[in-house]
Amino acid sequence: MPCGFRPFTAALIVLIAAAMPPSAFAAAAAKHYSIAEFGAEAGGVTLNTAAIQKAIDTASAAGGGVVEIPTGVFRSGSIFLKSGVELYLAEGAVLLGSKQIEDYPKRETRIEGHFEPWRMALVNAQGMDRVRITGKGKLDGSGPVYWEAFWQRRRENPKCTNLEVERPRLMFIDRCRDVRIEGISLQDSGFWNLHIYNCRDVVVEGVRITVPSVTAALRGPSTDGMDIDSSQNVTIRKCYISCNDDNVALKGSKGPFAANDKDSPPVENILIEDCEFGDGNGMITCGSEATTVRNVTARNNVISGRATLLTLKLRPDTPQHYENILIENIKVSGGGGRIMNVAPWSQFFDLKGQPPPMSTVNGVTIRNVSGQFRTLGALGGHEKSTISNITLENIDLTLADDRLALGKVENLVLKNVKVNGKDFVLPAAAAPKP
Repeated sequence: MPCGFRPFTAALIVLIAAAMPPSAFAAAAAKHYSIAEFGAEAGGVTLNTAAIQKAIDTASAAGGGVVEIPTGVFRSGSIFLKSGVELYLAEGAVLLGSKQIEDYPKRETRIEGHFEPWRMALVNAQGMDRVRITGKGKLDGSGPVYWEAFWQRRRENPKCTNLEVERPRLMFIDRCRDVRIEGISLQDSGFWNLHIYNCRDVVVEGVRITVPSVTAALRGPSTDGMDIDSSQNVTIRKCYISCNDDNVALKGSKGPFAANDKDSPPVENILIEDCEFGDGNGMITCGSEATTVRNVTARNNVISGRATLLTLKLRPDTPQHYENILIENIKVSGGGGRIMNVAPWSQFFDLKGQPPPMSTVNGVTIRNVSGQFRTLGALGGHEKSTISNITLENIDLTLADDRLALGKVENLVLKNVKVNGKDFVLPAAAAPKP
């Protein structure tokens, strides 16, 4: 090798590494295992669960590597990542969830704030210290078959619960550390799209999540975009989420004994930035199961559909504490959404013979919001909740409905709030006492 070539090569590698995301560089350097080499067949007909799992198991046994879903449609049931294995979906790759619920094993798992036997997700990572799921491909949950089953049951029993009809999630990341999910698309999940439970140090970047919502002939029920459950230090960046339920749901436990639930540590240190939201129940939603949620920032986002800016669900059976929530630099359009929906939420609640617990909302700031929307929404709680230190600042909106349904709030501050070109003034009966 000629003199001088090695330094040039080393410098070039440094430059390439600097230009590539950490996960992309790792993927380029690690050994690749294409699922096609293990017998997986494209076309969307063959069930490839065993072949894909064999690729994952082989890579893990060899010390790690990248398992690649190549271009094509590959049908599968639940797969389980293992230590040292990155899942990479190539451009044009589709991991298509099976339409048969039996292809998703029933195991003890976290669902709706507790543990019970429930169907696992299409892609699962559990107890791992490093999780990487990357690429430009897509996870498709074959949602319509599960949605039809749910709506049929709802017609038979209007009071049926969300869990009465088994439906698989698209992704479940369970008790992991150092998680990065990047670039992929999630489409038509049967249930929640991305469920992150009891994880730390998570980055979700450039992910696109879509599910038919209120304008569709067949809506996807309970198809939350992301459920951040009992997790800390989570960044959601440059994503697009449009769904028929909560966009980003911050979750924990529920019920009168939730404060003592050791499986549900606080949700804290959450950052949501540079994202776009279409339809949905809340760019940020605290609930339906939630105990303590604090230190949440959403900034530099766009709402282009009917999504609500902030939803705080206040359960009468759960001691809930929501604090230090900052939402700033938001553009809204389309005229379909609400700024706030802070209100009691009593679906399927159960006091278990206990007295109603106290709940608090403290320290919410919404500032630098402009555009066209439907309404300001609602700001109030139930008789055992205290809402205080709420600030609306630098708001300039064109609204079809300029009213704010206001309950009891301590220290509500309005600074430079304009609605339909005029300074917004609370009705005398609703104005906070000096």
